[in-house]
Amino acid sequence: MMKKKRLSASKASLVLFLCQMISALDVPLDLSQPPTITQQSPKDYIVDPRENIVIQCEAKGKPPPSFSWTRNGTHFDIDKDAQVTMKPNSGTLVINIMNGGKAEAYEGIYQCTARNERGAAISNNIVIRPSRSPLWTKEKLEPHQVREGDSLVLHCRPPVGLPPPIIFWMDNAFQRLPQSERVSQGLNGDLYFSNVQPEDTREDYICYARFNHTQTIQQKQPISVKVFSMDSLNDTIAANLSDTDIYGAKPVTEKQPILLTPTGSTSTKVELRGSVLLLECIAAGLPTPGIHWIKEGGELPANRTFFENFKKTLKIIDVSEADSGNYKCIARNILGSAYHVISVTVKAAPYWITAPRNLVLSPGEDGTLICRANGNPKPNISWLANGVPIAIAPEDPSRKVDGDTIIFSHVQERSSAVYQCNASNEYGYLLANAFVNVLAEPPRILTPVNKLYQVIADSPALLDCAYFGSPKPEIEWFKGVKGSILRGNEYVFHDNGTLEIPVAQKDSTGTYTCVARNELGKIQNEVQLEVKDPTMIIKQPEYKVIQRYGQVSFECIIKHDSTLLATVTWLKDNDELPDDERFLVGKDNLTIMNVTDKDDGTYTCIVNTTLDSVSASAVLTVVAAPPTPAIIYARPNPPFDLELTGQLERSVELSWIPGDENNSPITSFVIEYEDGLHEPGVWHYQTEVPGTQTTVQLKLSPYVNYSFRVIAVNEIGRSQPSEPSEQYLTKSANPDENPSNVQGIGSEPDNLVITWEPLKGFQSNGPGLQYKVSWRQKDVDDEWTSVIVANVSKYIVSGTPTFVPYEIKVQALNDLGYAPEPSEVIGHSGEDLPMVAPGNVQVHVINSTLAKVHWDPVPLKTVRGHLQGYKVYYWKVQSLSRRSRRHVEKKILTFRGNKTFGMLPGLEPYSSYKLNVRVVNGKGEGPASPDKVFKTPEGVPSSPSFLKITNPTLDSLTLEWGSPTHPNGVLTSYVLKFQPINNTHELGPLVEIRIPANESSLILKNLNYSTRYKFYFNAQTSVGSGSQITEEAVTIMDEAMASRQVDIATQGWFIGLMCAVALLILILLIVCFIRRNKGGKYPVKEKEDAHADPEIQPMKEDDGTFGEYRSLESDAEDHKPLKKGSRTPSDRTVKKEDSDDSLVDYGEGVNGQFNEDGSFIGQYSGKKEKEPAEGNESSEAPSPVNAMNSFV
Repeated sequence: MMKKKRLSASKASLVLFLCQMISALDVPLDLSQPPTITQQSPKDYIVDPRENIVIQCEAKGKPPPSFSWTRNGTHFDIDKDAQVTMKPNSGTLVINIMNGGKAEAYEGIYQCTARNERGAAISNNIVIRPSRSPLWTKEKLEPHQVREGDSLVLHCRPPVGLPPPIIFWMDNAFQRLPQSERVSQGLNGDLYFSNVQPEDTREDYICYARFNHTQTIQQKQPISVKVFSMDSLNDTIAANLSDTDIYGAKPVTEKQPILLTPTGSTSTKVELRGSVLLLECIAAGLPTPGIHWIKEGGELPANRTFFENFKKTLKIIDVSEADSGNYKCIARNILGSAYHVISVTVKAAPYWITAPRNLVLSPGEDGTLICRANGNPKPNISWLANGVPIAIAPEDPSRKVDGDTIIFSHVQERSSAVYQCNASNEYGYLLANAFVNVLAEPPRILTPVNKLYQVIADSPALLDCAYFGSPKPEIEWFKGVKGSILRGNEYVFHDNGTLEIPVAQKDSTGTYTCVARNELGKIQNEVQLEVKDPTMIIKQPEYKVIQRYGQVSFECIIKHDSTLLATVTWLKDNDELPDDERFLVGKDNLTIMNVTDKDDGTYTCIVNTTLDSVSASAVLTVVAAPPTPAIIYARPNPPFDLELTGQLERSVELSWIPGDENNSPITSFVIEYEDGLHEPGVWHYQTEVPGTQTTVQLKLSPYVNYSFRVIAVNEIGRSQPSEPSEQYLTKSANPDENPSNVQGIGSEPDNLVITWEPLKGFQSNGPGLQYKVSWRQKDVDDEWTSVIVANVSKYIVSGTPTFVPYEIKVQALNDLGYAPEPSEVIGHSGEDLPMVAPGNVQVHVINSTLAKVHWDPVPLKTVRGHLQGYKVYYWKVQSLSRRSRRHVEKKILTFRGNKTFGMLPGLEPYSSYKLNVRVVNGKGEGPASPDKVFKTPEGVPSSPSFLKITNPTLDSLTLEWGSPTHPNGVLTSYVLKFQPINNTHELGPLVEIRIPANESSLILKNLNYSTRYKFYFNAQTSVGSGSQITEEAVTIMDEAMASRQVDIATQGWFIGLMCAVALLILILLIVCFIRRNKGGKYPVKEKEDAHADPEIQPMKEDDGTFGEYRSLESDAEDHKPLKKGSRTPSDRTVKKEDSDDSLVDYGEGVNGQFNEDGSFIGQYSGKKEKEPAEGNESSEAPSPVNAMNSFV
């Protein structure tokens, strides 16, 4: 099985390049510039007291800055302290603790200043505190003796350390104590027992405190717990009481819940925005209570809520002000419940909305520094200039402070300085340095001249043009020295001057010129681009099965760009080939001689050039010489040992170990991810890699709590998913994209409804997702109107003109900023009904059932909406032939678009019609045009409504008919055609007669006697003949023949015979029924029991008479009770519900027939072929009444 992968070096370099992009206005270090702090220690810096203290402060600037420090707000003279040194060309302090210094002596607040002639930058206040891991105070611990079922708390009370220690409970064997819903550790480190059990008895409950900073673990004295069970308590009491004493302990008493922590019914908690909120409730009770959490007046935040410690701890990550409120924990068991309400208030240390950024201006230019932050409470914004409060700093006439903004107007070189913005409240502060550097510099291009870029075809090409200048230069790109300026969608122009060709082709090869210009000058630079053919493996190694001691060869024939040098490397199981002379590497192949079991594995051919790399793999399976057992192929086992490395903001590397492939090589691995923040429990497809690959670089989105799992695939199927990897929460960022499917459609004449598809959870890139909705009327010199709305999908603009076009855009934003500028779409405000009706309506009648209608289109401005078409209403007023009105049924035809004519089909001939036309838009129909009257001409009539032939005689027939239902005009006549039909159904000569239209009957005479005639009859108008109706009739015989034909059914002797037969059958049925009720057997019963009693004689089939039957006295069934419903009531009547049996139920009753004389010829005695009796058939005798009913 072959496996293949490709890695383009150009794509890898693209990712690296984009990650390392520098701003186009970074000042080159050979130009004068104020200091910039590049590295500093954290604000809260806890140090190891056993090691030297290093307080970092690095800065850049021109001239190189000098450094100074303050400690606790006053100048820190490092020259006077022999233990303190400053690194050369740096501001980093090193405090020597390892040679006699004490860390405690250097606790304090430090701040670094980097200064040169253009300004001074300052660091954060760095609080230095040495870590502490004190010992436990000595204390005498009394053993805990507690009764079974009671609650218990073992206090840890660890020493106060810096930072606080991690607490855990273990035994003497350094094994963690098991925890459960009944026994668990609280957030304060104490061990809580909701109820104790006899197995809790032990003498080595030990609390440990681990101080991570100093890598030390402190141990508390062991605590002893003895639990008295009811049985042991009974034994103790019995041993101390006499026989006459009453003793016996009560059984374990169930207890309703009470809260061990927190105490009372209410408490409060303050948490900071962005941190993790932990709320805890631990309860005592028997049975062990369960804990349930709710938020009063709201829901627990989805995707950010987690339950820990058997639901005793509620954890909410990344809290915001919206999470403030009352949280209620409820402890419940079968005896009752207890609850506690925790009132949570979320405050916020300052956080940036817009941090100030360095400003490079040329003399005479204007600019602004903006410093915006938020927090709870609202932070105070203060400005410093070169580390000095701006109120007491030297004045600068070009500078004006306006709250959170400094406005610079017509700056000069002396205006260069470093400004600090400090945003602070009671929960913290933010400090940002931003310099204003006033320079007058012509453009310079920092990219080397004639730099050569080489890429593979169909991959991106990035041509660098790093530049600087003041004022900021404009950048233009040209292809060739004298080519035209590059524009269009096939190029992307980055702010730092880089030209990106997203899909480079062979014809993209050539010289590209970058031109930078400002008012002080112009400069250009040329770079070269070469686009190479991709490297391909045109003959790949294939899966091989080889017998032991055989020879096998893998091919790897390649094709590559002739200007690139390709090297081929063979690997076995992703490692070098064994150092074995049996492995022969040729130009295009790998041959293995004398194959052994050790050679089994995956062989990979890797082809490398300086620009790309391709590989293909195949598996070698070594089998024993035949006979060999059948190989069992199965799905692979799931991968294991998933590991995340190289965590970056937008990528991470995932690696794994494949499971057993089960004799079918793994062809690929499918990587899936779960977003525990937005969609916990839902796994999504991430990517798929070849089966030879066990690591993959995954692209990530901001603000997603990722977990990954891997599924192996072979020819048999997919493995079970691997165990999930560890979680990785990416940092928040601005949204990368804007909502899709933006539309603007009014729902009312005076509004505009703007809708969009909101971003999905992981697309938000951060908390506080909102949308900026902007609109303005198109083709009108109007400003954009914008609103910011919550995470919804609709906004309604009211008070708009009716159906006017609007430009609309919707931009996503979150707490960190805005998404890229969105594209504009065109929408329309609401439609209203059209104002005018179509004019000049004309009708052209084509024939009696079809007409064509024309109209003039209405002016588009009167449509007041999207023109959808025109509707033609038409209806029949009356028929011109009958002059009778009927119910008016209007018909509607719709003609789409701006059509001005249409056909009206299905009209009735010779009728008067009316019609009108209306214009239609998205709101509805406009007014109707005046009714237009038109008439249809005559048509052919429908067939006569009926044709009856009556009064047959020897030579005449009387015909009667009804006029056509739809005459479709004025009837002119009827046409009658007829012809005789002989005994062989041959037709004779056809005779035609015309009959006036006002006639409705006709007597045909001079016909032949005893002859069948076929008649054809239709009506006519002036247009033609309608459809015909047909009928047949027979004239009667003459009287002589009629006298010889006597109807046998009217003869008296025949009637008497039929009555006698019927009476005889009735008597036989009554006798059979009486015999059956007395237990006797009769022929039907004999046939049913034929197999049970061979002595019984069946009915004779030759003459139809009944056979003999045994006497009632000798019948073995004499004394059996009759089944329900088998007896006849005393009044000799038989009810239908008592018995539904008939002759059909026996023998061939279903097929019974009558002779021509009316006599019954069916055989009552039964079927001629014997069939096995069905178990559910009744053996009861039929009712004589019902039996007779079968004749009816």
